[in-house]
Amino acid sequence: MLIRTPAHFAGVLDEKDRLILRELREDSKKTTKTIAENTGIPRTTVHDRIHKMEQSGVIRRFTVVPNYEQIGEPTTAFVFISYAGGSGANQKELAEQLAKLEGVYEVHMISGDWDILAKVRGENVENIGGLVTERLREIPGVGRTVTCAVFKTVKEET
Repeated sequence: MLIRTPAHFAGVLDEKDRLILRELREDSKKTTKTIAENTGIPRTTVHDRIHKMEQSGVIRRFTVVPNYEQIGEPTTAFVFISYAGGSGANQKELAEQLAKLEGVYEVHMISGDWDILAKVRGENVENIGGLVTERLREIPGVGRTVTCAVFKTVKEET
């Protein structure tokens, strides 16, 4: 049995793999039977391909996407962060520290005028303001920040 490596899958996913991934991204709880019915791909093929994509790292994990309003975090914001050198931590270490904060959902090292972009969630803008001013800005290496509240999310994927 050939186990594909991540390099093999990169850019080499065929149409069947893409159909299966689309089904799983829509709902990772779908059974192989349901995916097979929806795609027209035999059930054993669906099972084998999912397993191969897991083994190769194409599928990193199966997860849950909560309804953030129902869990008390309906407000989303993006925080642009500049890295202030001389703190003893490098930019990657700073990003890793930010990622550990409760309420921080994504951390990206980016190019351009800012060094890091963080996606945060909270009960309201005031709650997010507390996260930024009382916890995030206190981490050594954080320079300036700009917080942009989200008015409405039109599309969001995991």
